[in-house]
Amino acid sequence: MPDGADPLPPLREVIAAHGLAAKRSLGQNFLLDLNLTRRIARAAGPLDGMTVYEVGPGPGGLTRALLAEGAARVVAVERDARCLPALAEIADAFPGRLEVIEADALALDEAVLLKGGPVRVAANLPYNVGTALLVKWLTAETFFWRSLTLMFQREVAERIVAPPGGKAYGRLSVLAQWRTRAKILFDVSPRAFTPPPKVTSAILRLEPLAEPVAPCRLDDLERITEAAFGQRRKMLRQSLKPLLPEDAIRDAGIDPTRRAETLSVAEFAALARAYRPSP
Repeated sequence: MPDGADPLPPLREVIAAHGLAAKRSLGQNFLLDLNLTRRIARAAGPLDGMTVYEVGPGPGGLTRALLAEGAARVVAVERDARCLPALAEIADAFPGRLEVIEADALALDEAVLLKGGPVRVAANLPYNVGTALLVKWLTAETFFWRSLTLMFQREVAERIVAPPGGKAYGRLSVLAQWRTRAKILFDVSPRAFTPPPKVTSAILRLEPLAEPVAPCRLDDLERITEAAFGQRRKMLRQSLKPLLPEDAIRDAGIDPTRRAETLSVAEFAALARAYRPSP
C-alpha cells in the first residue's frame, strides 16, 4: 500500500454497513469528512515512528487518517462495542498498526498502557467526557504524552486558552497553562458530523512546557483554584478563607480584595506555595 493511501470505503458506507448511529448517551458525533480527519491528523504530527493514542474513535474516521498519515501504531480506546467490527476492518487494512481496546478511558492508566515510546494523543473526544479526560491528563504527576491534539466544543476550547480577566478564564485555564502551551488551531463546523451537534467545535493543541510557569505543588494548585473559582464572584479573602488567612494572601504579593479571574497563572502558583510553604 503506498504511503498516505486509505484502502477502505467511504465512512458513510461503513456506518451504513454496520448499522451504526451515534448515541447521545455516549456523547458521540461521528466525523465523516475524511479530508477533515486528514487535516486533524496532520495537525497532530509529525507521526512517523510515533504511537498515537485515540479515545472514542467510533467508526474510525480519524483512526484511518492517523494511520494513513504515517503513525507507526495507533492505540484506540472505544466504549461502544457496536463500533468494534468497523475498527477491526481498519486493523485488517493496516496490519499490525492498530490496537483497539474496549474500555472506559477514564479508568485506564495510560502510563502503563502506552509505555515504551513517544506518544501523541489525537482524538475527537466524546463531548460528555472530554473535559474530565483533559483534567486527568493535565494533573498526572508526569505526562505520558508529547502532545495533545483534541477536539472540543468551541466554548470549552476557549476556556482552556483564555487569558485572565474574562468569564472564560477559570480553573481549567490555569491547570492547562501552568504546564502546557495551548493553542486553538481551527474550527470545525457542525455540518462535518453526523448527527450535527448544535455547537461549533474546535481543534486544540497542547504541548508540555519544559518547566511549569511557576513552581508549586500540583495538588496545592488544584486545591487553591478549586476554592477560588468555586466562588469566583467573591474576593479572595472570602473564597480562600478555609485555606489561607488574609495575611498569607497578602504575603504572597496579592491583594486579598481581588477576584479569582484577575489572577495570572503565576499568581495562583504563589498562592499554592503560600498554602504549602517550604519546610
